[in-house]
Amino acid sequence: MAAVRVKNLRKTYGSFEALKGISFEIEKGEIVGFLGPNGAGKTTTVKILTCFMGANEGEVTVAGHDCFSHPMEVRKRVGYLPENNPLYTDMTVYAYLQYAAQLHDLPADSIHGRIKLVAEECGLVEKINELISTLSKGYRQRVGLAAAMIHDPEVLILDEPSVGLDPNQIIEIRQLIKKLGREKTVILCSHRLSEVELTCNRVIIIDLGKIVASGTPTQLRHLVEDHANLRLTIRGEKEKAIEVLKGISGIKRIEINAVRERGSKGYDIYTTKNRDIRSDIAKSVVANGLELLDMHKEMATLEDVFSQVTTRVES
Repeated sequence: MAAVRVKNLRKTYGSFEALKGISFEIEKGEIVGFLGPNGAGKTTTVKILTCFMGANEGEVTVAGHDCFSHPMEVRKRVGYLPENNPLYTDMTVYAYLQYAAQLHDLPADSIHGRIKLVAEECGLVEKINELISTLSKGYRQRVGLAAAMIHDPEVLILDEPSVGLDPNQIIEIRQLIKKLGREKTVILCSHRLSEVELTCNRVIIIDLGKIVASGTPTQLRHLVEDHANLRLTIRGEKEKAIEVLKGISGIKRIEINAVRERGSKGYDIYTTKNRDIRSDIAKSVVANGLELLDMHKEMATLEDVFSQVTTRVES
């Protein structure tokens, strides 16, 4: 059984249709990036998954429980870290986690053990008795994550968990999310597409209330059309280099990029899909008296995918 199952989900605000019958499933143990531009329907979907909001039509189950008919059962099984990570900063880390445990109605005799466990998992042991107000942004994010995990949920929904963090803190949070994903289902909402690419097993992209792409990062990169998949640096006359490249079968388009060094030019090569012509390029360039200084493949990024599938036409 899927950990999260959404079928034909629709939600309207007055005359505005925020979700237009979206469907997707997330399996247990997956780390899934849930992406979309502002106004795409991402936040509405998260609010429904966490039982903060109902829907007009559709079915939503989390950990086997219906979000609409059994919201309390769902809430017991979902941990949520919102983007703004609201914390009571005048409390110690221990007191705040104790408070969170009590809100989830954990048995009193189990609370200390749960606090100790999540503090270890989130790297908070040394900070457990410190005031939250004294903690860095990175540690505050850890406290929020620990609070989301205090009741041992099956599904974690993390909204922008790395926002405001420095590069080292981002790496730490990424590693922590990956560790959590070994045992739990994690839904990661983020505008940091590079982080999603490094962290998630699968990505779902929503735009204008519809799912516009879904798959592993590798699968999604193959969706990108018209991508410059070879980058060359050639020393020699530009016009001659372009003439030579145009004569090679499999090249669809050539673009000049920034000058790499004196006497050389950079060329972005758009090739026929699934065809490797690197050997042909190398032979032709050298045979025509030019110097091939560099040639490497350029992979499409998740940013390229996101840009292509969420391109909007302004009215």
